[in-house]
Amino acid sequence: MSPSGDILSKRCRSFPGLVNNTTIDWIFNWPTQALFAVAQVFLKENPKIPEVYRDSIIEHVVHVHKSMSDYVRDYLLTLRRKNYVTPKHYLDLMQIYLKLLDEKNAYIDSQCNRLQSGMTKINEASAELAVLNKKLAKQKIRVEEATRQCEEMLAEIDEGTRKATEKKDLASLKSSEIEEQARIISLEQADAEEALAAALPALEAARLALSDLDKADITEIRSFATPPEAVQTVCECVAIIRGYKEISWKTAKGMMADTNFLRTLQEMNCDLITQAQQRAVKAHMKKSSKLDDMASISKAGYGLLKFVQAVLGYCTVYREVKPKKERVEQLQRDYDAAKKSLEKLYNEIAKLEAALAELNQRYAKAMKRRQELQEETDIMMRRLIAADKLITGLSSERDRWTKDLENLHMEKDRLVGNCLLSAAFLSYAGPFTFEFRRQMIYEDWQSDILERQIPLTQPYRIEGNLTSDVEISTWNSEGLPPDELSVQNGILTLKASRFPLCIDPQQQALNWIKRKEEKNNLKILNFNDSDFLKFLDMAIKYGSAILFQDVDDYIDPVATNVIEKNIKTVSGRVFVMLGDKEVDYDPNFRMYMTTKFSNPVFNPAVYANAVVINYTVTLSGLEDQLLSVVVRNERPDLEEQRESLIKETSENKNLLQNLEDSLLRELSTTTGNMLDNVELVETLENTKSKAKEVSDKLILAAETAQDINKLRDGYRSVAQRGAILFFVLSDMAGVNAMYQYSLASYLEVFAYSLRKALPHTILVKRLSNIINTLTKNVYDYGCTGIFEVHKLLFSFQMTTKLEQNAQHISQQELEFFIKGSVTLEKTPRENPTKFISPSGWEDLMKLSTDFPDAFNELPDEVKRRLDEWQRWYDLDAPESTDFPCGYKQKLKPFEILMLLRCFRVDRVYRAVGDYITEVIGEEYIMPPVISFDGIYEQSSPLTPVIFVLSPGSDPTAELMKLADRSGFGGGKFRYLSLGQGQEAAALALLETAVARGQWLMFQNCHLLLAFIRQLEKQLEKVSKPHPDFRLWLTTDPVNNFPIGILQSSLKVVTEPPNGLKLNLRNTYFKIREQTLEACAHPAYKSLVYVLAFFHAVVQERRKYDKIGWNICYDFNESDFQVCVQILDTYLTKALEAKDTKMPWNSLKYLIGEVMYGGRVIDDFDRRIVATYMDEYMGDFLFDTFQPFHFYHDNTVDYVVPPDGVKDDYIAVIDELPLTNSPDVFGLHPNAEIGYYTQATKEMWRLLIELQPQTATSGEGISREEFIENVTNDILQKIPEEYEVWKIRRSFQRVMSPTVVVLLQELERFNILIAVMRRTLTQLLKALAGDIGMDAVLDNVAYSLYNGQLPSAWRKQSPATCKSLGGWIEHFEKRQQQFFSWSNTGEPAVLWISGIHIPETYLAALVQIACRLNNWPLDRSTLYTNVSEYVDPNDVTLRPPPGNCMIHGLYLEGAGWDTENRRLRRSTPKILVEPLPVMNVIPIEAFRLKLQNTLRTPVYTTSLRRNAMGVGLVFEADLGTPEHISHWILQGVCLVLNTD
Repeated sequence: MSPSGDILSKRCRSFPGLVNNTTIDWIFNWPTQALFAVAQVFLKENPKIPEVYRDSIIEHVVHVHKSMSDYVRDYLLTLRRKNYVTPKHYLDLMQIYLKLLDEKNAYIDSQCNRLQSGMTKINEASAELAVLNKKLAKQKIRVEEATRQCEEMLAEIDEGTRKATEKKDLASLKSSEIEEQARIISLEQADAEEALAAALPALEAARLALSDLDKADITEIRSFATPPEAVQTVCECVAIIRGYKEISWKTAKGMMADTNFLRTLQEMNCDLITQAQQRAVKAHMKKSSKLDDMASISKAGYGLLKFVQAVLGYCTVYREVKPKKERVEQLQRDYDAAKKSLEKLYNEIAKLEAALAELNQRYAKAMKRRQELQEETDIMMRRLIAADKLITGLSSERDRWTKDLENLHMEKDRLVGNCLLSAAFLSYAGPFTFEFRRQMIYEDWQSDILERQIPLTQPYRIEGNLTSDVEISTWNSEGLPPDELSVQNGILTLKASRFPLCIDPQQQALNWIKRKEEKNNLKILNFNDSDFLKFLDMAIKYGSAILFQDVDDYIDPVATNVIEKNIKTVSGRVFVMLGDKEVDYDPNFRMYMTTKFSNPVFNPAVYANAVVINYTVTLSGLEDQLLSVVVRNERPDLEEQRESLIKETSENKNLLQNLEDSLLRELSTTTGNMLDNVELVETLENTKSKAKEVSDKLILAAETAQDINKLRDGYRSVAQRGAILFFVLSDMAGVNAMYQYSLASYLEVFAYSLRKALPHTILVKRLSNIINTLTKNVYDYGCTGIFEVHKLLFSFQMTTKLEQNAQHISQQELEFFIKGSVTLEKTPRENPTKFISPSGWEDLMKLSTDFPDAFNELPDEVKRRLDEWQRWYDLDAPESTDFPCGYKQKLKPFEILMLLRCFRVDRVYRAVGDYITEVIGEEYIMPPVISFDGIYEQSSPLTPVIFVLSPGSDPTAELMKLADRSGFGGGKFRYLSLGQGQEAAALALLETAVARGQWLMFQNCHLLLAFIRQLEKQLEKVSKPHPDFRLWLTTDPVNNFPIGILQSSLKVVTEPPNGLKLNLRNTYFKIREQTLEACAHPAYKSLVYVLAFFHAVVQERRKYDKIGWNICYDFNESDFQVCVQILDTYLTKALEAKDTKMPWNSLKYLIGEVMYGGRVIDDFDRRIVATYMDEYMGDFLFDTFQPFHFYHDNTVDYVVPPDGVKDDYIAVIDELPLTNSPDVFGLHPNAEIGYYTQATKEMWRLLIELQPQTATSGEGISREEFIENVTNDILQKIPEEYEVWKIRRSFQRVMSPTVVVLLQELERFNILIAVMRRTLTQLLKALAGDIGMDAVLDNVAYSLYNGQLPSAWRKQSPATCKSLGGWIEHFEKRQQQFFSWSNTGEPAVLWISGIHIPETYLAALVQIACRLNNWPLDRSTLYTNVSEYVDPNDVTLRPPPGNCMIHGLYLEGAGWDTENRRLRRSTPKILVEPLPVMNVIPIEAFRLKLQNTLRTPVYTTSLRRNAMGVGLVFEADLGTPEHISHWILQGVCLVLNTD
């Protein structure tokens, strides 16, 4: 069982039998002796380790393991990260060492063998070379002769070919001319025919018309003695066309008498009609004006007219066509002649072709012969060149290989040390950060090896020993960042002896593994999957890759053997045990595990089983990544060039390696004559030229890379700012578990900022724009998901980190501001002031000694000018005025904070705001107003939005309005409140929403966290959701919310902002313009502003804790919105009824008693709301003579602005100061002392969590000893129990109600004494180990150690807020009062705080008075007045029977004027004042008429009354001349105990 954590102790308490019935065998760390013994077994006899180094190596191994305990402790202190080192790591170290030695030895031997065989071959080649040279000389002469003969023959063939070619050229020229002629003829002929064709249809139509006429029609015309004019004209025109000389009607008649007249016309050849005839016809036709009416005059005449017109038309066309026809005929004649000449030419060409073919055959034979000779020549030459190249080329290789061989032999000698350091890295370094690794490996262990004189390569690099440049380049191309840390992590992931578990908050390992193993069928699983074993089994068998995601704390034990690589081999079969099953093991199988937690708490077994690797990105690593993003955005050319350069460089290095390998391979495997091995010679040639080329390229690449890096460094400021801001964001997870940010989502903000920053031609200005935009965007992005209470802390953290980076603040200054003086030694110098607290004086002295440059004189100056410092100290806001001695001008902004810390802790909170404003600007303390439309814009289907709820916030209504505005109302908006058994319904809704593009809202996710993990998986599976789909989640802040969904989502915190101005601004931002214009009543807009002011005030009062409200109420926007509707309704009604009186009473009741008052369950809180209603609502709002002010002093004036539109109101609000004093709410400035002191201390507490822990506490006594001392101390102070029966007997004669109260009190006090004595004596036994420690004793021990009150005692004593020391004093004081009361009777002045239940005592007083005066008990009451006695010891006379005097009351929220016996304003910086002795007087209720008094609640502790009504004792009456509203709003009360 592992004792780490509290699981074992809880189990032992839950099952005591486990301890009682077993023997506990507690195994401690292995002692040094055991470590030596184990190392000797492993390393002493190993032949690979030279004997001379064996002892040194064993000592070093032990040193490494022992040093780990220091590193683990420092790691926990500095970074609060737990890490366990087990003996498994130690065994691993030695096994890895031996394995590395074997592998590296084998590798070096194989390299040596290759080089040796290569060199042997070179020597052989040199011997052959001389023989070859002689043979080659003879061969050369023969070749030259043959070549000469061949060339002569070639010249002859060339001449013949030339002649033949000339003839051929001529023939082809002629041929092309003839073709051109034929083309022209066909074109012109087509042209002429086309023109004629256009006129022919009209002519044909006329001829057809003639065929319609018959003889009878012609005869009819002929029979006319004097025909109609038009007919005569047409007939005469026909005669002209026919060629008659004499033209008259007579001639025409004669012509028509021919029996074949019509046929003659139809067959007439129109081409023969002359120009003169055409002119005559046209002239003749002009004579008649009635041709147009021919159709009605005569059918035959009309037919002839159409014919004449057609003939004329045809003739016109023919006139144009005729010359073309004639040209075509001429061309045809030329063409025929040319064709004959062409045929003649072709005959000549055929003869020439035949001659050419014969020439070619002779040429081919000659060429073949020449080729054979040439080939012989080439072979000879090649051998000659090859020989030359081999000898000269390999001479340089021979030198290089000789050198390489020497290096390899040296490397082999140094393997002993190299493998030792590498093994230590692989075994132990995984969980540590880069800085720790560097210290461990390069400073501590390397020095130890060198000191022990174990051989080690210098300078030693892990990357050089465990991987190669080529492999690193491959990893980079798969997505592993190129920085040193990531490369080390890559080595650990792939080369360690067990499978890796990657701490991977930025998902870098996850993305790399996914891309790397994509081709190996990577399967992504989770140990909570029901079927993960099946997939694991298959992957082991078939050698694929498995990735277990989100391994938060649970690793299924069934996989332990696989993770540890416990691989067994039995008779040749390799297998691993998976549970109880043997699974065949494929060596290609890889398993990875990742977790998104940045600081996961694993139990020690995990560290022993897997290799835990810390992938958390470093500042420099992230800076480099962001630099790439910036440069890619600003200068894509540079980034592309750089990436291609990196790729090229890695390819070139790879190539160089391959060339070398192939050369050596060729050399060692070549057989026969080396000179005939063309490949070998080519490889050598290639190797030489490529090696030269590659080396040149590498040199050039290095130079180019340098130039590119110079240019890229110009943009580094942006990347640096981006990296710092990311770490500020991710550190916020230490403040609240809900503040989780992934690198992926941050990169989106980063890229968005680059896009949105204003462009500028000057680089410096552009960078400045980017930096400002980025800082603001990150601030806005962070604030959206951070609670109001942490926003200032976020801004401060951002400012200090940036200032530290700019070296304006040192870590020492920051530590002082956060922690002050932490030494236990008190300063010897005396505090000269009354006003500086002891801790403040310690801080001031530390300030003057640690930072003498600025503060050396400070203690002396305070002493010299005491009054000046006192006056400054007493100011309400000393931080905003000048400091004494001109310190405000002398100091840097941060030093002002350091100084203020020593004097006024309560003003540090405000000063931090001023500091941020001064350093980076006011916008960084004004968080953005969250607009739902803006959130919708930032969301996407794959980015859920998580609303982190704070008390009183419910975004559902706002979200529904947004859905309606965006068109997703009604059925498109689905929601489900999660709870037990809702998983199936939720998944069904999700599936539908993703597919149909609905909006889906899951409420109260914190109630069903198991389902959220399931939901995360479902969302990862969704690859292509509907673009309209959105997922909205609401949850309370819980520590164990699934981190994956938190990181990938947009987190939104909906709560009212901090500060009156920001609250008002937020309210008005969310009011819609229509709402402001909804009512026409002149008072409406003013009252909306008053209501908004009231809304802000009641919310702001909450931050002053109990002095603001007894119970923290969830006033929210819906209260305000409903009240605006109430105003609208009532004012509209008054307007319509023309009622000039305002319905103040109804409004006050509905707003103060129903809407806001409805939430208020405490009577005194209700009194505050009613007072505000009276102060803010009434006709005085509109009094012109006495204008209304919410509050005004000489610096600020809060009034109701004049009516305007929404933007006017926002403008007025923006003019208001960012911070305000509590006076505005009616509280005293002291109220904020408590609030600001608390806020400052809380901020310091969180900042301490965020700082790296460097100082460790000094060694003191152990925890057990300390508890034992405190226990013995208290046991001595516990009195004996009272013998109540004796006391009862002694008071037997005077048994009054107050004596009964005393007896009851003593019984309760006895129970407390018994419990204290019993628990303390048992605790001593438990510490000694005599009895078991149970939960009660554990709590007592814890409380005593931390100075708190144990729970068991708290139950038996009056309510208290005191620490243990204060409570013990109170306990002793109670004991004294009880002792004197029981021995000497009731005290004259009772210390009421010492009574367990004071109410019973006051009731007893009323009973006594009723018995004395015969009053009815149910009609009697008490009233009080404050006496003039400040000290109870001054009281000499006892009060009359039935009355009493009490002391021990403290006044909070006001001071007491002892002279005038009335309330006065609190003294500045004094929060609680003791009240003088008070008279308590019983009276009949009807007689009680008090004037000028305030009914003041009396509470047990400063926690006042809780929601259950517990804590109120009675109500006292305090005199006051002022109106009681003044004190009600100041939250005045009395308490029985200070804290």
